Amino acid sequence: MGELRFDNRVAVVTGAGRGLGRAYALMLAARGAKVVVNDTGGTLTGDGTDPSPAHKVVDEIAASGGEATACVESVTTAAGGRAIIQTALDQYGRIDILIHNAGNVRRASLKEMSDEDFDAVIDVHLRGAFHVVRPAFPVMCDAGYGRIVLTSSIGGLYGNHGVANYAAAKAGLVGLSNVAALEGAADGVLCNVIVPSAVTRMADGLDISAYPPMGTDLVAPVVGLLAHESCPVNGEMLIAIAGRVARAFVAETPGVQRRSWSIENVAEQLYAIRDLSAPLIFPVVPSGHAEHIRYSFDSAAWANRERAQHV
Repeated sequence: MGELRFDNRVAVVTGAGRGLGRAYALMLAARGAKVVVNDTGGTLTGDGTDPSPAHKVVDEIAASGGEATACVESVTTAAGGRAIIQTALDQYGRIDILIHNAGNVRRASLKEMSDEDFDAVIDVHLRGAFHVVRPAFPVMCDAGYGRIVLTSSIGGLYGNHGVANYAAAKAGLVGLSNVAALEGAADGVLCNVIVPSAVTRMADGLDISAYPPMGTDLVAPVVGLLAHESCPVNGEMLIAIAGRVARAFVAETPGVQRRSWSIENVAEQLYAIRDLSAPLIFPVVPSGHAEHIRYSFDSAAWANRERAQHV
């Protein structure tokens, strides 16, 4: 396979001043993309601003012969999201790739988490995604092309202690991505989720002494494929952790079909209800929602026919 390049493509990467976002921006630029490097330069908790991280990445790209523009607007407001996308349109006349990577962390137990800490994390991760997807999406659809990559987390898939805000935001991003994938498919706009793990400042305070190599270089190539014109998937979640790349998905058991239920029936049948020996997977695209309903309705119709034959 030849080198997968991004010549003549324009990319917006949020949270691109440090860590994973920086790695994405440098990778895309090295392969020919023009990049809008968005970062407010705030602290890990999302406080304050500092334009230097975004501008340093732009300088790195320029020094390597690439082309990039810094944008220090915040994804936490609709106006900020519009300004970020407008930067790409004003500077380069188009937007082909949107990677929402911006993030913050405010740790607290569920018993102690404040409303402010919950909202501050939702505002960056989840509302922030909507604030940039919303203005970019119709432009991409009108152009007949787009690649959107949203960032979830194993915390969003499985939860974790002390991060109810982060987990809720990251789970919500999966739903947003699924809708963008469904609504954009006919117009050549693909949307997928990256579930990354890398040692960046997000790991501050954690004991990483026993971790295997977990550099950003083990995640960026996966995002690169999801952002490329040859991307073969839509509405999917890819995991990248410690050199392992995998697919995550929602699955169901076949379940148990009854004509009526009582609490006692549910208790008696719970083992069969939860039996994972033959899981069902309904891919988001083209019609996972409809396939789920169709399977359930067909199951009910089959059960009714069986009963009728034995009456």
